[in-house]
Amino acid sequence: MKKKLSVPNDLSEITLGQYQKFHKLQEQNDDPYFVQCKMIEIFCNLDAKAVRQMKMSDAERVAKIINDMFEKKPPLMHSFYLNSKEYGFIPDLNNISFGEYIDLDTHISNWDNMHLAMNVLYRPVKDKIQDKYLIEDYDLDRKDELLEMPMSAVMGSIFFLFRLGRDLSKTMASYLEKESKVDLTAFLTFQENMDGFNQYMHSLKGVLKDLKISLS
Repeated sequence: MKKKLSVPNDLSEITLGQYQKFHKLQEQNDDPYFVQCKMIEIFCNLDAKAVRQMKMSDAERVAKIINDMFEKKPPLMHSFYLNSKEYGFIPDLNNISFGEYIDLDTHISNWDNMHLAMNVLYRPVKDKIQDKYLIEDYDLDRKDELLEMPMSAVMGSIFFLFRLGRDLSKTMASYLEKESKVDLTAFLTFQENMDGFNQYMHSLKGVLKDLKISLS
């Protein structure tokens, strides 16, 4: 009996854990046929034997659908449901704690640990009035729950942070150009902060390049 082929058409149908599994295999193997086989196997929930028995034309069509899906740039998802529980994006990034920032900055550049970064950004909603909500405190013990979160939320949050950082960089650079006199201490502080910021942006660029997505 043949297993019915279910091809995902949207990033919301793929979990972070599935992508982490695929990414690790992709990094470890340069054989395009092996990678294509694993792509279909993981994202379509088929065993290796079933994939190998597919018509070549069907396999190529399915692989193209999946590849095209990963080239999309989804918007920020403010919330999503996982196991009947609502998770919300951190409402105010300005109030992020030092420890939360360290964990986010440490893990967001590594796909193997992306669920740890997402654990900083998305947490269970504990109170909600219309579109306003409060999320639970940061909890490291909750990290593995987000292996099942949708890739649409993962990629949407990464793009959001990248655009936010890019816009901030442009704004600060424009401000310095317009100011005829800039306090030396303020300038050096800004430059020091920008060094760390540029490193953070480099991490985000690396993550997006892993997905082979254009940054333009």
